[in-house]
Amino acid sequence: MTMETILIVDDENNYHPTLTALFRHEGYATISAYSGNEAWGLFQKEDVDLVLTDVTMPDGDGLELLYRVKTHKPDIPVILLSAFGTVELAVGAVTDGGAFYFLEKPCPNEKMLGAVAKALAPGRLKRQNQELRSVLNRRYSFGSLIGKSKPMLELYQVLERVAPTRANVLVTGESGTGKELVAQALHYNSPRAEGPFVAVNCSALSPTLLESELFGHEKGAFTDARQGRAGRFEMADGGSLFLDEIGEMDHSLQVKLLRVLQERRFERVGGSRSIEMDVRLIAATNRDLKKEVAAGNFREDLFYRLNVVRLELPALRERLDDLPLLVEHFLKKFIEYERSAARALSPEALRLMFAYSWPGNVRELENVIERGLVLASGAEILPEDLPDDIRQPVAGATVPFAEAAYGSPAMVAQPRQVVSPRGDDYREFRSGHFASNGDESWLTQAVSALPEEMSLDEAVSALEEGLIRSTLAANDGVQSQAAAVLGLKKNVFKYKWDKYRSLEPTPLAEELALAVPPGLALPSALEALEECLLRAALEKTGGVQSQAADILGIKKNLMPYKLKKFNIDPRA
Repeated sequence: MTMETILIVDDENNYHPTLTALFRHEGYATISAYSGNEAWGLFQKEDVDLVLTDVTMPDGDGLELLYRVKTHKPDIPVILLSAFGTVELAVGAVTDGGAFYFLEKPCPNEKMLGAVAKALAPGRLKRQNQELRSVLNRRYSFGSLIGKSKPMLELYQVLERVAPTRANVLVTGESGTGKELVAQALHYNSPRAEGPFVAVNCSALSPTLLESELFGHEKGAFTDARQGRAGRFEMADGGSLFLDEIGEMDHSLQVKLLRVLQERRFERVGGSRSIEMDVRLIAATNRDLKKEVAAGNFREDLFYRLNVVRLELPALRERLDDLPLLVEHFLKKFIEYERSAARALSPEALRLMFAYSWPGNVRELENVIERGLVLASGAEILPEDLPDDIRQPVAGATVPFAEAAYGSPAMVAQPRQVVSPRGDDYREFRSGHFASNGDESWLTQAVSALPEEMSLDEAVSALEEGLIRSTLAANDGVQSQAAAVLGLKKNVFKYKWDKYRSLEPTPLAEELALAVPPGLALPSALEALEECLLRAALEKTGGVQSQAADILGIKKNLMPYKLKKFNIDPRA
């Protein structure tokens, strides 16, 4: 969770160290200001979660600051500190001015911390709700369509334009390319996202059953119809209806579907009551509907009704640059479920996958990865764990792993060997510590590249810079696409990029970025590196936090927060 920041405002210099130590011990960050005007300037530049201010100050008092804060950002809580003579003013500020609370000086630590916790609780809950909603949205966002090859980036751009509209969409492509995932992305990024998403496979039912499934039926409409039943069009009202394998639909049912799309109303089977509906139709097929129209198997007028916007999904063999990302995605999906010892694909297994034609596309790849995890006996999925169709020797096949992940011209067939810049004891200890403790290989590789004298913050910043630069380059400088790949909001990415864009790129930043597995979000990568460096420093010092802080180049009072953040017990 992000550290919350308290702006402390008081003209008494000796008050700040006490409050700063108190709040930082509890895991809060602090900013100090010694006048109201200075505080207002900091408030406008910094991200502040709470303002704790004295009422009486010589240069801009706390009440004026309260008014400015509430006018500019009314959701930020303000706690007033009042001496005996200003209690009445402080009470009035709570009643009429919007202050959250007032505390009388001197204030016991427990009371101070209790008031701060209560003031911050609503904002924390709001952020947690926003994060939860963001997670739910990402489940069916464009980011769920794994890949950053040129065909996929072009698809994302079209999806972004089409999703907010009411237009019917026809999704075409081979079986296994992810047509239903595209339909979900359209729905959950549209104004209908709060409505239902209903899917029907037209090839799975006979014409009679499909008609009843789509439009519902009344009691007694046919044998065994003992009660009325709503159809999928009714269920999808206010949302989206996805008709998969629309090319398999019977000709007579095509006529009825065309009428529904034209009139936006229908009757249940066996009924006479006209039911209006508000449904966006998304259809999908692996057939060439133009050829089906020419052959008389599909109605031309229905084709044009469905084909308002057409999205053609590329086959996996047409976007092999995305293979490493997809492999990484399915490994993460199945590793915990299968309880497998394997955590990666061997270079030889990946080379065979690049040489394969993938007739079953992404669905086939998903099955291959699951099978590999089930059969693997070691830490890697080996060629013998792959199906016979894939396990064919291919002379000279290479693995464009780095190119697919970062857009660089490197072609990698074997794991890269990183030459460490120094041979210092602590650097060697860190690398050995990670390898012996079974941490991910990319962390061992990244840490071995770090200079021994580099601080924790410098190491994390170098990795952040490298990932931002390489991902931006791989996405042709399009910040929104790079943000999506790194799992960041657009405004967060812009803020981070602004820190580095004017700086000269460093070889170390590029080295660290190349070590990170494709598909790993930026926040996860940074936290993994930070946690590993913390654990190694603590082990090196026998759990002595002050010495570990010195090694890492951080303030000693930050160690308790960082240990709490990663649930690290220094005595373990």
